[in-house]
Amino acid sequence: MSFGLRWPPWSLKRREDEAGLILDALDDPAAICAASGRVTLANAAFQEARGDEVGPLRHGEGLFAAFKAARKEGRGEGTLRCGDRDRPAIITALGPDRLLVRLGGLGRAPAISPSQPTGGPSVESAIAAAPFAAALIAGEDPFTGAILEANAAFSDLIGRPPAPGETLADMAEGRSRAEADANFKAGRSGPFELRLISRAGLTANLYVTRRPGTPAEATTIVHLLDVTEQKAVQNQLAQRNKMEAVGQLAGGVAHDFNNLLTAIRLRAEDLLARHPLGDPAYESLSEIRETVGRAAEVVRQLLTFSRKATVQRDTLDLGEALGDFEVLLRRLLREDVVLTTHYGRDIPPVRLDRGLLENAVMNLVVNARDAIRSGRARKRESASESKGPGAPGGQGGLISLSVRRVSPAEAARLGMLEPTAGDMALIEVADDGPGMTPEVLRNIFDPFYTTKPLGEGTGLGLATVYGVVKQAGGWVVADSAPGQGARMRVFLPAFIAPAALQPPAPAPPPRPVSRDLSGRGLILLVEDEALVRGITARLLRARGYEVLEAADGEVALDLARAHAGAIDLMISDVVMPGLDGPALLAAARPYLQSVPVLFISGYAEAEFSDLLEGDPNVSFLPKPLDIKTLAEEVKRRLEAPRGDV
Repeated sequence: MSFGLRWPPWSLKRREDEAGLILDALDDPAAICAASGRVTLANAAFQEARGDEVGPLRHGEGLFAAFKAARKEGRGEGTLRCGDRDRPAIITALGPDRLLVRLGGLGRAPAISPSQPTGGPSVESAIAAAPFAAALIAGEDPFTGAILEANAAFSDLIGRPPAPGETLADMAEGRSRAEADANFKAGRSGPFELRLISRAGLTANLYVTRRPGTPAEATTIVHLLDVTEQKAVQNQLAQRNKMEAVGQLAGGVAHDFNNLLTAIRLRAEDLLARHPLGDPAYESLSEIRETVGRAAEVVRQLLTFSRKATVQRDTLDLGEALGDFEVLLRRLLREDVVLTTHYGRDIPPVRLDRGLLENAVMNLVVNARDAIRSGRARKRESASESKGPGAPGGQGGLISLSVRRVSPAEAARLGMLEPTAGDMALIEVADDGPGMTPEVLRNIFDPFYTTKPLGEGTGLGLATVYGVVKQAGGWVVADSAPGQGARMRVFLPAFIAPAALQPPAPAPPPRPVSRDLSGRGLILLVEDEALVRGITARLLRARGYEVLEAADGEVALDLARAHAGAIDLMISDVVMPGLDGPALLAAARPYLQSVPVLFISGYAEAEFSDLLEGDPNVSFLPKPLDIKTLAEEVKRRLEAPRGDV
């Protein structure tokens, strides 16, 4: 193989054991060292020549100049002190920070020309046995020239030896080949990202070195470095960043939209109270209220996806929680899909909202069911086309739900990218459906992305799962290929309870709600959205309450200070400019004392969820509000003894 002495600019450290075999193939004493002279690899002959010396290569006449010449010009000559004698040394650049040092005999080492073959093992033979792919191509175009020679690593990379007359263009995917070709013609030498068609998903970095000559003699050397795993990790991180950005956008949209829905719902209910059943306007007003309810469900899923939904976490035994929920899951599947379950032993407890957990698992199971049914429908269509009417339909599908403990090492092996210090709980939902293509797999957690027919899905099911898992501090991974079913893995961190944490006292039985929703008391209402604040205040006043209105936290704090001791209940939005709800509560608590606080919002951060767990005088109602629920909660809070809510 007629390769020159310059190697592409990457390090051999990735596969040092194979580089050691290359050095051992050389008869001469040889070593690979850093630019500083520190030896990283050496063959047995080199170690024998140096004897007991183990330090960097720094002693010898002209050695420093030889190192400098090799780094600058690719090759240098000098001598290396080995014990009590000087040995001629030829130093060749392998890259920007790697040098090959070969020792001659007691006389001066013969010079080796880059194009002059030698009788014994040489740098060319070392490249032939190199752990990275290399090939010699006819002409000056690396893509259209025929491959003249290739080393073993090249054949391993593409899965076979190159065929006679085959070109690099024949092995590369069209778009990546065109991009690499454009960069090469622009004067660059690499690296160019090239996707090879020999193996699915194979990506390599391409480096090009021209060897000029007459048109008949010119050749090109190409080197390919497999970066498939590196690209996979980069794509996963890019996907994660995209999901974070989309989540922020979805949360902000949901917050603003919830305020609009609250205003519409309260206005519609106010009008319904004036236009009862039988009134010509009743049907239209009822449709408006129902439409608001459907829109509110979409917003709720967006909030869950964006991890801005307010949660009330519990310490859960996953085996027990999902075992209780299993009955409902089986009803969702009916008879045409079989659900099998397996709950392992010693499952660690987790800390998350039970309702959100059930919602996430239900979405995973329903998604698997729909995939199985769509695959079965496609099989029936295919059979009908090939066999005509009367062709047999598809068989029933299988979904498995399993829960078990996994170690950090096993979690990483199963696809979890973030390192973890302790064991985790793994929920896995697998199906034997048609599987997913790489394109679908890349987008399944995006909100509103769906492969279902129009009208059969919102595209928020798996996006909701993503939000629930990330809000709980976990990780979700999808593993699938066409024709091989799908596996959805949810990793949840184990919860370790503080030693002083006492089990919660049993919740008191709920008090019956009075049918009379009118009442008396002074309410401080804090809401930055004027439309929502105005409608809510008017409806509360209509039920007998006095209402102090505040458009932001600063105004509310002044009102709390001015009416200290007179306020019976504070109702506040959570997210507001300036002082937000929790900050307002902390500042106003000296004036409110033990007055109950009711937060209302369609968007809340995780810190607010923590506040719900720590303060019994604080409760929460999600937007969009309806007047009946609000009036019931207000009356319950005002009638309850202080501290018993």
